[in-house]
Amino acid sequence: ISFLDQHQKAVLTSPVLDQPDWSCVRLVYQITGLGSLKLHLRPDSDNFDYLLWTSNQTSDSWLIASVDLPNTTNPYQILLDGQPEHGPGNSVAVFEIHIVPGYCVECNFEEHHLCGYSNTWNPNVNWYVGGTVARESDLPLNDTTEDQRGHYMYVDSVYAKHFQEVAKLTSPMTTVAMDGCLSFYYYRDQERGNIFSVFTRDQLGHYEEIWRPVVYTTAGWTIVSVDIKAPHPLELVFEVAFNSARGGYVAIDDISFSPEFCHTDTEPTFDPAIANCDFENGFCLYHQERAASKEWSRVSVKPNMHRIGDHSTGSGHFLLANTRFSSKPGYVGRLHGPFLPGNHKYCLRFYYLLYGFGKVDGGLVLYIYDENNVAQERVWSLTETTRGVWMKAEFTYMKPMSSKVVFVSICRNFWECGLIAVDDITISVGDCQMTSSPDSRSLPGQCDFETGICGYTQDKAGDKADWLRVRGYTPTSYTGPRGDHTNGVGHFLYIEASLMRPGHKARLLTSDLRGSSSPQCLIFHFHMYGSGTGILSVLLRHSNRNQDTLLWRRRGEQSVSWMRAMVDYHCDVRHQIIFEAIRGPTLRSDIAIDDIRFTRGPCEDPGDTISYSGFSEYFNEIEN
Repeated sequence: ISFLDQHQKAVLTSPVLDQPDWSCVRLVYQITGLGSLKLHLRPDSDNFDYLLWTSNQTSDSWLIASVDLPNTTNPYQILLDGQPEHGPGNSVAVFEIHIVPGYCVECNFEEHHLCGYSNTWNPNVNWYVGGTVARESDLPLNDTTEDQRGHYMYVDSVYAKHFQEVAKLTSPMTTVAMDGCLSFYYYRDQERGNIFSVFTRDQLGHYEEIWRPVVYTTAGWTIVSVDIKAPHPLELVFEVAFNSARGGYVAIDDISFSPEFCHTDTEPTFDPAIANCDFENGFCLYHQERAASKEWSRVSVKPNMHRIGDHSTGSGHFLLANTRFSSKPGYVGRLHGPFLPGNHKYCLRFYYLLYGFGKVDGGLVLYIYDENNVAQERVWSLTETTRGVWMKAEFTYMKPMSSKVVFVSICRNFWECGLIAVDDITISVGDCQMTSSPDSRSLPGQCDFETGICGYTQDKAGDKADWLRVRGYTPTSYTGPRGDHTNGVGHFLYIEASLMRPGHKARLLTSDLRGSSSPQCLIFHFHMYGSGTGILSVLLRHSNRNQDTLLWRRRGEQSVSWMRAMVDYHCDVRHQIIFEAIRGPTLRSDIAIDDIRFTRGPCEDPGDTISYSGFSEYFNEIEN
């Protein structure tokens, strides 16, 4: 496909598929010039198309993509969305589409595209297809058919021009986490002349050896089974290094994968979610150094115009340190997390907030403690930053033994003892750079506005202004947020009241959403602070009706905090969701929204029931 006009795309839709077992989509494609190709999954029971894979890689030859389709009990369709940039020379082409049973890393090398496996190119030695050699050869027969009809992959030292040559055969990158049993057959000649190893490689390029032979065997084809525990996408790398002039050869065949571990005594992959806590139901598995300690207090703040509430909802609970100042210098409060197993790479994320005017540089420090409760390493320290907005912090760590994270608040003296809040602690397995998006299957309408407005459009027909995308403070004082909800320093959308007249409205529309017989839940955060704040509404626009239906509304000043809204709705035809903001009577009327997402309904809570504006200056509902 190629277009001369902007914003055009072509969508290719599969018939309805009903394959309950795990499958793999193999796609042969080419992008010339500028453009993109996306693969979506459309479950029959949802009104969302899930993005499984995307590419904008240009090439002068055909490329192969492999995308895993997890098992499902619901019928579904596959959608290919091609969108070349406007102008001559830009095109997107698809040559083959295959949906095969099994995991994408599985292969018997009978397909001409080798299941997406490829050489990490070495000009001197590489893996080749074997099994149909007509001339006399020492190479083995295919392990499955035991004749020359089948195929396998092999690497031979006769092609090596120098010692210490390395050949790498790499699988396609998986699109899902891989926990289970990897099996394959190998045939190895001249054990002393080569080193054969199997590695996994993550998206950041980090290698981990998972197997190498410990005993040399001459019994022909040998099967290997090895457990893989990787809660993130990976590649398999079959590597052979030759260290002798007579290095022999290595052949592999029939790579398979099972979600069941090879060995019954293999422990299941550890789920660090036990260490997650939003403090809505207590301290979770976190505890203070002494049972009666008061250094960290669990508090909540009613919506008001003076103090920021929690990060999760704006009206929930969070932890607050240094609420009880002591004249004794070096006042320290320690909050201990649960112990987590060693030999795992963890990503810890949390939000923190600074209150008041006291100096807080270094007032919050995070340590890793070993299983003997001894501090091993300082991994994070607070620096002076924006006050009055929840800031996101994250870091990656790995320890060989069991360890835990300890939050240490330090109150040095009266002038260096600011109030410090902590909320929404989460821990995941893997590097933070790989786990930045908890759900890789992004949805239409889901947006944190960090890289744009995600396909939302301004309604030019029925409004007098636009929603603006900004970061940081809004220009008018005493109205608008000090930062975004996502991480404190990112982007959000808002209306700038100084550019509008009272009663003028700005309307933001989602892209078209498919109808569903099931209830849906819309979740977003909004900010309505300012004495002249107007009205924020959420409306539903049916594709076959001229009238919009009101789903949710807030009027007037609500809080200085970002508040969470949860809106249940149901629509069985194509529709759009509209965010409508109406400017109030004064300039202090900025309204902002952030972190919009859609999920299957009904919503977990009854919804956002905050219908008043509070003015309490006091923390309440303190629990120890």
